Amino acid sequence: MRVLVVGAGATGGYFGARLAEAGRDVTFLVRPARAEKLASAGLVVESPLGNLHLPAPRTVTARDLAAGGGSGFDIVLFSCKAYDLDAAIADVAPAVGPDTAILPLLNGMRHLDVLDAAFGAERVLGGSCAIAATLGPAGEIRQMNALHTLTYGERAGGRSARVEAIEALMRGVNFQPRLSEHMVLEMWEKWSFLATLAGATCLMRATIGDIVASPGGLSFIEALMEECRGIAEGAGYAPRPEVMANTRKTLTTEGSAFTASMLRDIEGRARIEADHIVGDLIARAPDTVAHPMLDRVYTHLKAYEARRTRETAAQ
Repeated sequence: MRVLVVGAGATGGYFGARLAEAGRDVTFLVRPARAEKLASAGLVVESPLGNLHLPAPRTVTARDLAAGGGSGFDIVLFSCKAYDLDAAIADVAPAVGPDTAILPLLNGMRHLDVLDAAFGAERVLGGSCAIAATLGPAGEIRQMNALHTLTYGERAGGRSARVEAIEALMRGVNFQPRLSEHMVLEMWEKWSFLATLAGATCLMRATIGDIVASPGGLSFIEALMEECRGIAEGAGYAPRPEVMANTRKTLTTEGSAFTASMLRDIEGRARIEADHIVGDLIARAPDTVAHPMLDRVYTHLKAYEARRTRETAAQ
């Protein structure tokens, strides 16, 4: 199977590199500057699970694809940020054929609507990943812990020939792949978890442990968690009890240094996925589910975006 990875950043670059390491046919869709850097220095992964250097990863640019320089891909792996999705779709469109499967690893659900409109729902799988990684100053990918899972499946549930083919593709790779027969439910469960984590740590500008140690902190996290769970249930995807138990444990642990990547983006004055992670969750809430905590979180995130836009324009 031929795999096109959109971008060679921390997430897509990591999973794409691990697939290439296992001998899979992987091409990275990158900008010209990134293509030049990869051609000269290769793709480097620094990981507690084993470092990796691909001296000459196969790359292609959007201009190459537009000129007919890439076709016949079986899988297109989207791992971009939500605010880059429209541009990524435009870049990759020439590489998508009638039998190409789209595997997105974005958070939330809004991206599915966008991808469905661009490529047709029949091509778009469900997907999710869990990894803590970042790009270093030289463009190297730095994996910060041993977590590296990639989950995929049909949105209608069950198994199919194409996801079984992907399952075969994933065998023997140096990460943890998993075919899910309940992919959309798992995406909602992750979304509920992430919205709680991002909402709490961004609004409070603190770790989970710091929030729990503060007056009212535990009750705030629990209330936010219940709002997110209630919205998921209202959408028909109530998180499973064992998942909620693990969520609560993770998000209420005393002394935890856990934060959302969105908080790190805010602290670095970077763009954030306010609308995709929180705004869209609020938009999907049924009238019977109140969400005052999420509303305050969303106001906070949008105020940050407004300030960032204003300050960037003034520079």
